[in-house]
Amino acid sequence: MLDEPARREVRSHFDGSGASAASARARYRYYYDDLYRFIRSQVSPGASVLDLGCGDGTLLASLKPSVGIGVDLSETTLARARSRNPNLRFICADIEQLPVSGTFDYIIASNVVGYLIDVLEFFRSLSRVVSPSTRVVVAYYNFAWEPLLKLAERSGLKSRQPLQNWLSRLDLANLAELADLEVVTSGYRMPLPVGPAWLTSPVNTTLSVLPLFRRLGIVSYVTARPRRMNPHGRTADPTCSVIVPTRNERGNIRGIVERLPRLGQHTEVIFVEGHSTDGTAQEIQRVIDDHPESDLKLVHQDGTGKGDAVRKGFEMASGDVLMILDADMTVAPEELPKFWTALVEEKGEFINGSRLVYPMEQDAMRLANLAGNKLFSLIFSWILDERVTDTLCGSKALWASDYRRIADNRRSFGDFDPFGDFDLLFGAANLGLKIREVPVRYRERTYGTTNIDRWRHGLLLARMAVVGARRLRFR
Repeated sequence: MLDEPARREVRSHFDGSGASAASARARYRYYYDDLYRFIRSQVSPGASVLDLGCGDGTLLASLKPSVGIGVDLSETTLARARSRNPNLRFICADIEQLPVSGTFDYIIASNVVGYLIDVLEFFRSLSRVVSPSTRVVVAYYNFAWEPLLKLAERSGLKSRQPLQNWLSRLDLANLAELADLEVVTSGYRMPLPVGPAWLTSPVNTTLSVLPLFRRLGIVSYVTARPRRMNPHGRTADPTCSVIVPTRNERGNIRGIVERLPRLGQHTEVIFVEGHSTDGTAQEIQRVIDDHPESDLKLVHQDGTGKGDAVRKGFEMASGDVLMILDADMTVAPEELPKFWTALVEEKGEFINGSRLVYPMEQDAMRLANLAGNKLFSLIFSWILDERVTDTLCGSKALWASDYRRIADNRRSFGDFDPFGDFDLLFGAANLGLKIREVPVRYRERTYGTTNIDRWRHGLLLARMAVVGARRLRFR
């Protein structure tokens, strides 16, 4: 780490860096445009944002925060930031002193960790300004570029910098973990950082998804969240809403209600009935009448498809935690406490079920469906950059607050998912939520027939893979 003489050199560098920083952004426009675009992709507009090492406020302003505070060492640079962005607050101070109070939805540290005296203590100090759902986004130069960047300084292609820390992505992740920050995502960007956008953009898009070349990106980044801050997670005593999409499942309704465990302080069950022809709606109403002690609701679906049913149920739900249970009971209601525990103990922020871990009952899934699920799990694991073994398992759990963020960003992928699974998976990955899987036992149906058309829906899966790859991998 840097010593005190080095700190003075850094102060001197930043005190006079305003004009040179603006010049660098103009000279290396593609680099800064891509870096800022990446950070914007991690931040929801309208959030509260703390930008540490904010410079002239260009990045902070582009994030469109409801509350935005920038901290930087250069008073000259901050004077320009204040004149350009009077709606934002700027503080001239050492970011290692963290001269702010309160908590923020996002904390940004872009191109500054190399100048810190003690990176670990810096990460630890962030505990004063984070909430359980805060995201910390750290970006800095990939240490593999150190020789090239120093050569660029000597040749005059890059302004000279004071003594810096050179940290690898794994170094950043390790220090974050030591400071009780849990890494959600990390990686590299921009193997080709200079040149005209019409050339560098498609080249970087291609290279960044290739296993070897992606590690050569000039930008190394880590996105982290606070570790569990209390034994109850985000809410001291959360409530739960279980959404049960139903279509022609009359014979399963009573079993769902009688076998569903209580989850949290209060469990609400919402049956979203999708134009059944076998008397499912009438059976749901009978079961509701027979169980006045339970919070059971019947909602009639306006549109079609499971995805539409899930969205309607989620919109009506009142619980802190949202869960999906398929009405065919191929995944038993007794499995749901596993999802609850994983979520409220903050093992993950989006809990997805996997039917492909344990042995299945003999006729639970047809061979073609099983092969398709395994193939698509490989494809979607690559797209999501998370190991997802079963994309179509109907059982899922997430916080209601996170679902609202997913819904707000739904326009990024469009509204064509008939299942609802990919709408949620893509949305969770796009927001950087930590996705974790819970293995479940998959059983044969005891009533009715499947509503899945494997060939028609297989083509839809292929289409969703293309959309997901374009939005998440090739953006």
